[in-house]
Amino acid sequence: MMLNTLLSGDLPRSRTLGTMLALVVLALALAPFIATGARPLNTAATICIYIVLVASYDLLLGYTGIVSFAHTMFFGIGAYGVGLGFAGMTPSWSGAAIGLVAALALALVLAFIIGLFALRVRAIFYSMITLAVASSFAVLASQLSDLTGGEDGKTFDVPDLLSPANEFGEFMGRIVDGKVLTYYIVFICAVLIFLALLRIVNSPFGRVLQAIRENEFRAEALGYRTVLYRIAANCIGAVAATLAGALLALWLRYVGPKTTLGFEVMTDILLIVVIGGMGTMYGALIGTALFILANNYLKSLMAQAAGAVAGVPLLEAALHPDRWLLWLGILFIVAIYFFPSGIVGKLRARA
Repeated sequence: MMLNTLLSGDLPRSRTLGTMLALVVLALALAPFIATGARPLNTAATICIYIVLVASYDLLLGYTGIVSFAHTMFFGIGAYGVGLGFAGMTPSWSGAAIGLVAALALALVLAFIIGLFALRVRAIFYSMITLAVASSFAVLASQLSDLTGGEDGKTFDVPDLLSPANEFGEFMGRIVDGKVLTYYIVFICAVLIFLALLRIVNSPFGRVLQAIRENEFRAEALGYRTVLYRIAANCIGAVAATLAGALLALWLRYVGPKTTLGFEVMTDILLIVVIGGMGTMYGALIGTALFILANNYLKSLMAQAAGAVAGVPLLEAALHPDRWLLWLGILFIVAIYFFPSGIVGKLRARA
């Protein structure tokens, strides 16, 4: 009963899916103590952040049918807001809070203006408008080098509480320091934002969004002002993406155009949504975990496989680590072929 309430009545409805979700959440919750080293912890933190980012985009694409290319702009606004808030002689929580509030306000204003003018046009024209706005913002961030650091970005410090040199003790054989504390701040915030988005899509408001996705004209005939609902969805998605950007800045302690505003980030979001399953919040969780793990470890796994088949000319060449992007693309094609509705959609259909 408590789990049903926590998940807003949207249970996995598949034993396999439920097991996968439990394993991912458990692995993320215990990530600092499962593996040692910086790389596994960085991978886990990236998964947490991208779950929020992808879920916020699925609210637009999967639940409302809005194809936007401006999502990375809001992601970048959140990152730059917190980064610039911390940047200074002595980083303070008050500066970060001011930066975050300013970033959220800017994201809301831009999302409202874009939605007000662009959502009245056809889908393809809206997509082009959002792409133009996002590209302009990326250029602006690169040009304002005195404020943003330009193409090189800006590195900043965080309060001493989150410093790796600040140690709190030992737990399960690992020193709990400021970096571990930062990870759990990211993890807990990601869980809360994800549950909030899950509640939104399973509320009456979320049902209207799905009705607009299926048939906007019928939703209008029933008396719903679809433009207002689409603008509201755009603003909610922008706020969640801004918060994801803030978490990224807190974790990396660096902001730059390539990490948040690059078009590669947008393509990654689209791939994850398709792999996980559009219109399923759980798809953001499963798709992100698989994609980030493949992105971080596929190359090293291929290196080990190439070493194991050394001496077999064609197979060794095919498994060369430099070809990891090729195999990542093949894995994506296979996933789309066998899971056209996404992994979560396929598992729920079977159940």
